[in-house]
Amino acid sequence: MSVFLELTIKRLRLKYGGLALMLVFMQACQYGLHQELNVTQDKLSPLNTRFNINQQDIELLNGYAEESAAPDSNTKLITQVWGTPTKTDLNGDGQQDAVLILSQNGVGSGIFYYLVVAIREGEHFKGSKAFLLGDRIQPHEVRVDKNRITVQLLDRLKSDAYTTLPSITTEQRFVYDADTQQLIAVEPNFAGEADPARMTLGMKTWYWEKTQYNNDSEQKPKLAQKFSLKFEANGKVLITTDCNAMQGEFSVTDNQITLSKMISTRMFCADSQEQEFSKMLTNVSSYFFTGKGRLILELKYDSGSMTFW
Repeated sequence: MSVFLELTIKRLRLKYGGLALMLVFMQACQYGLHQELNVTQDKLSPLNTRFNINQQDIELLNGYAEESAAPDSNTKLITQVWGTPTKTDLNGDGQQDAVLILSQNGVGSGIFYYLVVAIREGEHFKGSKAFLLGDRIQPHEVRVDKNRITVQLLDRLKSDAYTTLPSITTEQRFVYDADTQQLIAVEPNFAGEADPARMTLGMKTWYWEKTQYNNDSEQKPKLAQKFSLKFEANGKVLITTDCNAMQGEFSVTDNQITLSKMISTRMFCADSQEQEFSKMLTNVSSYFFTGKGRLILELKYDSGSMTFW
C-alpha cells in the first residue's frame, strides 16, 4: 500500500470513523482488481487467445471462457484449458508457439475435448480452428516433435455407453500445416507425416476442404467438418453432410475411382449444401494424394477437383 493511501486512511479514520475507512478500502480493492485483470489480458500468453470451435469464436482469458449457450438462455457454455500448454516452434519461424487441449461443456451432458494450436505472431498469439478429440474422454499427455503432435488419451469402445469410464489407452496424431494453418489428423500407424506413396483411402476420415473448378470458381463448405468420407475395406463409403448421413459403394482401378449406389436419410435442411456435394461425388473420376496430406478427387472431363484433409 502506498504512503499516500496510508496517510489518507489515517485522516479519514480520525475524522469520520470506520465507515469511510471501509469505503476507501473497497475502492482500493476494486482498483487493484481492475489493474490485475488488465495485466492478465495484456500479458502475452496462449491462455489469452481466441480459438474457433464449431464455427464459433471463443476468446479465453487466463485459460477460461464462459458465455450463454444460446440467445436468451441461462445455460452457460464453459470452455477452459486442460493441463498445461506445450510450447514449441510449430512453423519454424523461431518463435515459441503452443499446443493446447480445450474442454467445453454446458450443452447436454457431454464434455468435449479439442486440440488447438496458438501461433506466436510478434506480440500476440493467433488461435487455430479446434479439432475434436472426443466426448467424455480422458486426455493424458501431449507430445510434440517439430510440427508433429501426438495426443495420448483414454477412450472407450464405440459400443460402450458414455457413462462407461474411459479405460482404453489410445493415441491421436496430427501435423500442423503452416501453409493452411490447420491441424491435419494422421493415421496412428502411418510412418511419415505426408508421404503420398504410403497414404491410402482408408487411412482416416477425410473432410471436404474445397472444390476448385477449372473456370477459377471455388466452393467451400459453410460448416467445417460436416462433410466427410470414410472408405471401408468392404468397398463401402460412409458419407456425412450438413444435413443427412449417406452410404455408397466405391471401386478403384489404379488411380481411377467410381462412387455409386449412394443412398441417404431424408431429413430436410434449409440452406444445406448436400445436393451440390452429392453431385460432385457422382462426378469423381480419379484420385491422388499430396505431400501436404491431402486427398484430391478429380472430377470428370477435367472440370475441377475436390480437396479433402
